[in-house]
Amino acid sequence: MQFNEIDSDNKMVFVLGFGAIGVDLAKRLRPFGVKILATKRNWASVSMPSNDEVDYLVDKKGGQENLYEFAGEADIVVTCLSLSAETAGIIDGKFLASMKKGSLLVNIARGGLLDYSSVYQHLHSGHLGGLAMDVTWTEPFDPEDPILQFPNVLISPHIAGVTEHSYRAMAKVVGDVALQLHAGKPLEGIEIVN
Repeated sequence: MQFNEIDSDNKMVFVLGFGAIGVDLAKRLRPFGVKILATKRNWASVSMPSNDEVDYLVDKKGGQENLYEFAGEADIVVTCLSLSAETAGIIDGKFLASMKKGSLLVNIARGGLLDYSSVYQHLHSGHLGGLAMDVTWTEPFDPEDPILQFPNVLISPHIAGVTEHSYRAMAKVVGDVALQLHAGKPLEGIEIVN
């Protein structure tokens, strides 16, 4: 299956990581008539939409224990996970082998979620029908990377999150921090990353 051959009717999309980005993705996919499978660590999360909205967006929900089952049912797997020690390399040989032959993998989260050699092997064997990435395992990405030699690989610069909404959200964070600093208040609502 090539990317330009995708017919959305009756397709199964596995959203791996149903957080804020996964929810937004499901909202955008729903009008195309796809069936949506989704996994999340905690479905009772406060940040989740209402149960009615989740039921509308997700046809089948599960947890970590359903990864391989859902991968085997999906025509397209989209990674929406944050990168952590627990999720690094989660798209490995076992996961890719559990995917249907010819299914597509889309990584919109973090490059470290994919085990490079496993992805390469599954593209080379033809088991993986295609790969689309907005993020890669190394930044900057090597333009001579062997994975780019496959005709069924699409890569875009890591700018998918650059939208009017994201710029407004970033400006609000900066403005809120400036106001807190000006008022001599301790910083709240920000995460300091080392």
